[in-house]
Amino acid sequence: MSPVHACRPGCGACCIAPSISSLNKPAGKACVHLNADMLCGIFGRPERPACCSGLQPSTEMCGDSREYALIWLGKLEKLTAPT
Repeated sequence: MSPVHACRPGCGACCIAPSISSLNKPAGKACVHLNADMLCGIFGRPERPACCSGLQPSTEMCGDSREYALIWLGKLEKLTAPT
């Protein structure tokens, strides 16, 4: 298990790189709920998809920069995409 990692201010990579089928959000596009501060506008609300609340930041996923996180999540998206 990866060490605990806090969300990086101004990142939003997890709201951009992966697809979110329950929101009809394609991979690589910003979620409609991602606000100008790069934070989830529905964080903690019941309408937030389970896949979003289940995705927890980690050193492995987030690395040391927003760019790293976007690339890592983008690769994961490609590896797990339906064929």
